[in-house]
Amino acid sequence: MKLLTHFMLIGALAIAGASHAQDYKRIASAGGDITEIIYGLGAGDRVIAVDSTSGYPAAVKDKAQIGYVRGLSAEGVLSIAPDLLIGADDMGPPNVIDNLRAANLDVAIAPLGQGGDRVVTKIKFVGETLGLQTRADELIADYSAKMAALADQVDALKTKPRVLFILSMRDGAPIVGGAETSANDIIELAGGVNVGEGFSGWKPMNSEALIAANPDVIVMSASHAENMGDDGAVLDRADIKLTNAGKAENLVKMDAMLLLGFGPRTPTAVAELMHHIHPHSH
Repeated sequence: MKLLTHFMLIGALAIAGASHAQDYKRIASAGGDITEIIYGLGAGDRVIAVDSTSGYPAAVKDKAQIGYVRGLSAEGVLSIAPDLLIGADDMGPPNVIDNLRAANLDVAIAPLGQGGDRVVTKIKFVGETLGLQTRADELIADYSAKMAALADQVDALKTKPRVLFILSMRDGAPIVGGAETSANDIIELAGGVNVGEGFSGWKPMNSEALIAANPDVIVMSASHAENMGDDGAVLDRADIKLTNAGKAENLVKMDAMLLLGFGPRTPTAVAELMHHIHPHSH
């Protein structure tokens, strides 16, 4: 119960106050998390275009495309005549954002935030921007209640497995999630210990360090795992075969946006990851 008050307090703080919003009718959304929140608030019918990271819900597949969230072009966005471009904290590049604002397009960029609390911050931001504070309040309350219940389950766990998150491979070395990454946050929320917590950001891990880290579980996004080939491309590596995860062939693959996007589906992601890394606790 120790995190119940925390999540409920975060929710209460996030829904206090509101900012002026316009009645936007032609929204371009960049960032799968932001797009999911817009739909979660019931405003999907206002969305005319999305970026390539926006794949949920299925209705977004019928929307126009504006490219990758970090690599937008001013011409591409303006060509669809939106009245608002709203996006994730890393939407860019900055010069394109400046050009769009200079063209008198309203641009709203989400705050970053940390851990599971960032979802509440983003829901509040989208709700205020679109003038949907009441719906945002309801979504925040639902999210906070689900996360508090999951935190209760984590508190009751007897063990915390050591988890390695591999983002991709670069020059033969796995790029892994350290502290201050979305991977670290989701691992902690699911009751695991991130073996990369000793460094910050996404960095390559050499074989010696990987063997010494000795993860019990390896987690990857399903798309990156598929790009590498079959499971053997990971589990048959000489270094991984020497770890507990390798010996047990314990490789978990999940949808990247679900797992790392930190949107309204994060409680689902936490529950699914908990099921994978704590298979005997259910």
